[in-house]
Amino acid sequence: MHNLAWLDWVQWPAMLVTVVAAWMIGSSRPGRRMGGFVCFGLSNVLWVIWGLYAGAFALIVLQICLFLMNLRGFKKNLDED
Repeated sequence: MHNLAWLDWVQWPAMLVTVVAAWMIGSSRPGRRMGGFVCFGLSNVLWVIWGLYAGAFALIVLQICLFLMNLRGFKKNLDED
């Protein structure tokens, strides 16, 4: 699996995008919150990619659950506009 060792580094952008998303979700501005939901979706994808590489199946299931909750928040935020 040495040719996939670069995937070890996916966890770092995933972590960074997750932190940025959490900061944006806390905004009182609907547009910034929407950006946070999009960032969370991207972080979910990155974590699933890394989880597949690392064999972290509980993390993959967690990210799917979080993505579904994120969709709920995204829809609620749309309804507020």
